[in-house]
Amino acid sequence: MPAVADAADDAAVLVVEDRDSLRTMLRLALEAQGYGVLEARDQPEAEAHLARRVPAVVITDLRLPSGDGLGVLRAVKARDAAIPVVVMTAYGGVQDAVAAMKDGALDFLAKPVDPDHLRLVVGRAVAQQRLVRDHERLLHEAAERRGAPVIVGVAPPLQRALQAMQRAAATEATVLLDGESGTGKELFARAVHAWSPRAAGPFIAINCAAIPETLLEPELFGYEKGAFTGAVQRKLGRIELAHKGTLFLDEIGELAPSLQAKVLRVLETREFERVGGTATIRADLRLVAATNRDLRVEVAERRFREDLFFRLSVVPITVPPLRDRGDDVLRLAHHVLERHAQAAARRAPVLDDGARAALLSYRWPGNVRELQNCLERAAILADGGVIRAQHLHLIESPVPVPPVAPAAAGVDLSGTLADVVARAQADAERRKIADVLTDTDFDTHKAARALDIPFRELVARMRALGLGTD
Repeated sequence: MPAVADAADDAAVLVVEDRDSLRTMLRLALEAQGYGVLEARDQPEAEAHLARRVPAVVITDLRLPSGDGLGVLRAVKARDAAIPVVVMTAYGGVQDAVAAMKDGALDFLAKPVDPDHLRLVVGRAVAQQRLVRDHERLLHEAAERRGAPVIVGVAPPLQRALQAMQRAAATEATVLLDGESGTGKELFARAVHAWSPRAAGPFIAINCAAIPETLLEPELFGYEKGAFTGAVQRKLGRIELAHKGTLFLDEIGELAPSLQAKVLRVLETREFERVGGTATIRADLRLVAATNRDLRVEVAERRFREDLFFRLSVVPITVPPLRDRGDDVLRLAHHVLERHAQAAARRAPVLDDGARAALLSYRWPGNVRELQNCLERAAILADGGVIRAQHLHLIESPVPVPPVAPAAAGVDLSGTLADVVARAQADAERRKIADVLTDTDFDTHKAARALDIPFRELVARMRALGLGTD
């Protein structure tokens, strides 16, 4: 996978069984074959092991005192879908074991467990996992040769996103990446391209929030000579440049409604016209979009087209924030420091215990981008090649307290709620109309246009609110 991740420990087998005698027997049988064994009595203990290590195989009983074998199976697959799981069941529970296999278990063992059969099943599971890992490694190497970015981390939320990215990359489906600013959505977009059959084609990116609306349309669609003042020659747009490759629209939630309709047409027909042109051009491209907005909310509030949202979110992938990635903060820190040290041809500074603790406890509102900037600054300030907590300058921002509106203190709160609301509404209307009248030099016709209400309605409201008439 496109990540710097801990490889599964080929010698580690996690055994989840609450009976001490059976667990000991399984451990001895596996150790005799050269396997290392991790032991857990229930689902919580198994999940604690999974948080620390990536075992080669998991063997779990279906009946556990806390949780169950299906819960262990789900936890394993959430940690790494490639880890094979073998379930154990007592006589008469074969149907449960078959159900577990439908949910992703590799095989099952009937109790009482035969040691020879155990070794056979585990050996087959380890061999299968090695084949999967070798296949992933070959894919990874091929993608790296095609320019796939390195995405550092082993946290389960990140691994789930990477696995979804890999599956989507092999198809022509449109991908929508959502996540907070600075989480690395463009890296994911580049990885989708590098892992896809279009990797030999161009990767064309454009940030929809960075270009004014009037310039974004010709930037996307291109223009013909003479289309507008300054168009002295034909220019190809980003859509046309992405032919046979991938177009990445970053911050797509910032698109104006008129452009949303035109992008929807490209998605539906792969056709468009240049600005000022009449010829229909066909673009063979794959679209990847990204946003840090909740587009469902934008659709509900009619700021984003629902039909475009559904076209974009064929494969939605959430890139997790850094605060949800645990120890990945330290892995990323080491990666950033090593990369900058190589660029400067010098030794990378090291993090002392205080700096490591500070990195882990900070919430990282700016995510990976903030971490990179923080470490670049710390590397400059570090003494003797050691980064300490004070070099990081990490100060948690206090939670802002919304200010109380000054007018609230003077509101008359007597009477019923309806009375209070009516008085507050009348006061707000009076102040707004008075402000607009002042701004328009008491030209009521201009004021009505500024307030976007009919002239007669303004005159009526002025009389009702005691503001006089024209």
